[in-house]
Amino acid sequence: MWILFAFGSAFFAGVTSILAKCGIRKTDSTAATAIRTIVVLAFSWLMVFVVGSQSQIGAISGKTLLFLILSGLATGASWLCYFRALQLGDINKVVPIDKSSTILTILLAFLFLHESVSLAKAAGVVLLAAGTFLMIERKDADPKQPKGRSWMLFAFGSAIFASLTAILGKIGISGVESNLGTAIRTCVVLVMAWVMVFATGKQHAVREIPGRELGFICLSGLATGASWLCYYKALQDGLASVVVPIDKLSILVTVAFSYVVFRERLSKRSAVGLLLIVAGTLVMLIP
Repeated sequence: MWILFAFGSAFFAGVTSILAKCGIRKTDSTAATAIRTIVVLAFSWLMVFVVGSQSQIGAISGKTLLFLILSGLATGASWLCYFRALQLGDINKVVPIDKSSTILTILLAFLFLHESVSLAKAAGVVLLAAGTFLMIERKDADPKQPKGRSWMLFAFGSAIFASLTAILGKIGISGVESNLGTAIRTCVVLVMAWVMVFATGKQHAVREIPGRELGFICLSGLATGASWLCYYKALQDGLASVVVPIDKLSILVTVAFSYVVFRERLSKRSAVGLLLIVAGTLVMLIP
């Protein structure tokens, strides 16, 4: 069953990227992240009360709470980097870099969670790395992008923090119901996001968000909430080194919608890269 939750996470994560891109065309990415986190938080706690896990709050151990907080901080950092990268760069280049977090996650899962690395997983890592490289280099930087290739630094930052999120989250939800764990860590992300808004002096940008973009930001928050609930349920019941690669199949959803919504086309080179990423992900599912 956790496999189905992992695929559900992938679908909603793919939709999230498209909705978020639509919501930050004119809106500052830091302000947008703070707004959408409110939506995710409300959605997360709603699910806590739906499943009735709020009664477990008092039973959460100090260790579990610590790792949930650390996971929330890593998530907040990943989000801030990711949506800044989306704002500056081509979605078909940003997303593959973000998905490369799978490689680091497998390594960290081996080192800290003692999950085995089979020949299939090793082959999958090679395919993922090759595919990501091909998609990143599919075309020259867009001269219209105001920050050149700075989007790439933010994208890699997103991938690194996403890897830490998966490992810390896996440890953190081992002693708590997954919906409750998701809600608690989202509280941390919310605080971090709004601290960044005020620290960077972007609070005025919150009041200036166009109504249409605000709608997309809220929808992306709902999609993120659905993705998180599926992801951490899968992570709680399954192997991190398997759940994370499945979750990264969201790139297929993102690429499909980016063509329909933004008319972003894949070159032959990047199409080969996408096939390698998908192949590498599927190979990792081999027992």
